[in-house]
Amino acid sequence: MSVCQSTQLKAFNTFSISARAEHIGIATSIESLLSLWQEAMRKDHPILLLGGGSNILLTENFNGTVILNRILGIDIKESDTAWHIHVGAGENWHELITHLLKQQIHGLENLALIPGNVGSAPIQNIGAYGIEFKHVCEYVDFVELKTGNSIRLMTNECQFAYRDSIFKHQYKDGYAITAVGLRLNKEWEPTLTYGGLAQFSREDVTPEQIFNTVCEMRQSKLPDPAVMANAGSFFKNPIVSTELAQKIQSEYPDCPQYHNEHSVKIAAGWLIDQCHLKGYSIGDAAVHTKQALVLINKGNATGQDIVTLAAYVHNKVAEKFNIFLEPEVRFIGSEGEIDAVECIS
Repeated sequence: MSVCQSTQLKAFNTFSISARAEHIGIATSIESLLSLWQEAMRKDHPILLLGGGSNILLTENFNGTVILNRILGIDIKESDTAWHIHVGAGENWHELITHLLKQQIHGLENLALIPGNVGSAPIQNIGAYGIEFKHVCEYVDFVELKTGNSIRLMTNECQFAYRDSIFKHQYKDGYAITAVGLRLNKEWEPTLTYGGLAQFSREDVTPEQIFNTVCEMRQSKLPDPAVMANAGSFFKNPIVSTELAQKIQSEYPDCPQYHNEHSVKIAAGWLIDQCHLKGYSIGDAAVHTKQALVLINKGNATGQDIVTLAAYVHNKVAEKFNIFLEPEVRFIGSEGEIDAVECIS
């Protein structure tokens, strides 16, 4: 366990928002995590648990203790049919994928370059190019901070849904994810349903080809947070009724739509683009010029600048399509997480 001398959070959120906390602590074990939490409770501080800070928007200064989860470790075991990987919540997600690829352990390639740490993956049920975290998850380990009790939920107990899980609801407050268990089949099956992956043949494509192609696609569309501050995809792709999707398709034949049994997912970036908002800015907050789904901080944007811009985008899409976009990014206020939908509606 260690304590940051600075209380500045700019380096700990990929939006690079300049906000402060009362106190910042770094947890490198479950024991230090519990110790930092108990100390904050004694001070009657609000508590914010942070991983890579890649999916949050700090709307103002945080009036409490920020605990950075840096619990590391990658333990690999194997059965006859699969690799079983136990990963500390503080490990970087993309670096985990590259580490496994070097060891000829495949199955995570479609999820390359998703920013953030491993502990955030189950909360959001991260996904890209036809794969979601739930497809590779075996279990999630977390701790009840009040009691110190460790809990393990198997995949079917995690209530995974599109960008959702039990960790956004029942186990949201007072709990911290400490590790995840992944199960990757030795008999590798490529998923080639999205984007540039469709060019490949299932018979001869390699995991490395998928990994490289996904990285190229993401880098061509999504700005590197280290170069241009952002939190990745800002809005969820909305799920709409078949009737509304058909109406939009009749007016816009090129609208990207992904059909399920009773509903249709529409690309949020496309909707924003149709409102001609690429490059639109409020202060130093702007819609990215290449990918309308990404909001960026051009240098000195405040959290409120980003909120105002998100509300503007939300309203323009609602006016044009009668679709109400919901942020994928979590909004953090002075005391903790706040309702992002309410903030922009």
